[in-house]
Amino acid sequence: MATQKRPRIDPLTLEVVELIGTVVARYHDEYEDAAAEHALTGAQARLLGLLSLEPLPMRRLAQKLRCEPSNVTGIVDRLEARGLVERRPDPADRRVKLAAATAEGRTVAEGLRDSLRFAREPLAGLSDAERLALRDLLVRMLAPDGAAD
Repeated sequence: MATQKRPRIDPLTLEVVELIGTVVARYHDEYEDAAAEHALTGAQARLLGLLSLEPLPMRRLAQKLRCEPSNVTGIVDRLEARGLVERRPDPADRRVKLAAATAEGRTVAEGLRDSLRFAREPLAGLSDAERLALRDLLVRMLAPDGAAD
């Protein structure tokens, strides 16, 4: 049985992967700290951030957060108890319940976004052209086939 050799990863690719990992770790740490400042867990903060943009069905929230719907139910229950989220019928299908941020929830979500210095401050040091190039490269990296549309 012949063993197949994997191509070696070049040093530049290794460095870029390491830098991406460092950015993700720093962002995650700051996000958790910012959430705690608002007496939220990271998962609660992420869910509230999503709902501050638009009401969503529980199943869609679970997909976006990459977790089980039962986990989302518990998170929504806790946020609802604090008056940050409410459940309402979906106007398109009254059998479906939407979770939506309340006015207070949107205010907390905005405060959370404002407290994320790590994401904002380093990007402020880049020109508009550099931020556009970075965005376009990230979109390309995240495209399913590795190429931008």
